[in-house]
Amino acid sequence: MGDSPLLGTLRLTGGIFLDAEFSAPWCISAQVTPDDCGPLTPPPRHIIAYHYLIAGHCIVSVADMPPFHAYGGDIVVLPRNDPHILSSALDLPPACPDQFLQPAADGGLTRLVYGEGGERTSILCGFLGHNMQRSPIIALLPSAMKLNVAEDSAAGWIKSLFKFVASELATGQRQSAAMLAKIAELMFTEAVQQYAAAQADQSEGWIAGLRDPMVARALVLMHGQLARHWTTDDLAREVGLSRSAFADRFVRALGEAPMGYLLRHRLEQAATQLLETSNSIAHIAYDIGYESEGAFSRAFRREYGLPPATWRRSKRH
Repeated sequence: MGDSPLLGTLRLTGGIFLDAEFSAPWCISAQVTPDDCGPLTPPPRHIIAYHYLIAGHCIVSVADMPPFHAYGGDIVVLPRNDPHILSSALDLPPACPDQFLQPAADGGLTRLVYGEGGERTSILCGFLGHNMQRSPIIALLPSAMKLNVAEDSAAGWIKSLFKFVASELATGQRQSAAMLAKIAELMFTEAVQQYAAAQADQSEGWIAGLRDPMVARALVLMHGQLARHWTTDDLAREVGLSRSAFADRFVRALGEAPMGYLLRHRLEQAATQLLETSNSIAHIAYDIGYESEGAFSRAFRREYGLPPATWRRSKRH
């Protein structure tokens, strides 16, 4: 993905703005603001947030995802800067971090120290910014991704870079914005690559599709408006191509026709909801674009071999 033309068009800026030290139990609400970016770069239109765990452990909670754990050597990336909660345990009330901030001194980082004195967690918080109005690659990424950069991992070189920056910042030496942005850009590219590699064959298609801007635009539309009653004609019209030209480009990029891809993606999303939520079958059917529970159940059974309710029970036992 490092040579993806769409990733390259983001023209990323960025930096590290906060050195956080937590001690359990602790829980904060978090979201990067334009003010956080201000001292380092002109506030960008769109922000990619990230947290590099130097040591310790935290739980990351984002509204549309199950909570997940991150440990020292992990970087948590939020491609659309969604509001999120960082905590030492679930079900703790989140505090606003502003009241615990300690202003930067001698060119160093703003500090955040908070908690009740238990197990310690150290985090560097940073951001990447871009001004692209609608980025297909950002639109198609999940709300949060976890990148492992432990020294024995494939991305261990990123940890070395962050350790260098952290040691320099700890001594009050402000690194150049260009260097910090480049390190964060390399980190983000690696996170996208790891995410793509982890998706197996079923999602390699949309990663490949991002290389064709017309196909990428269609993918953004389909993923973003999953319940809309799309046709190939509709999508071709939206991206400014004839039906045949669009269909040919889509098949070349992804190896299947637009409606076949859309059907499979809808059912994949339904399977995820069946596993991760208690939503009713009717609710899931409507959410992914089916007008009746019966039509959804028949399509799901053709793809997965079992009706949705039976499949859900089989996976939960």
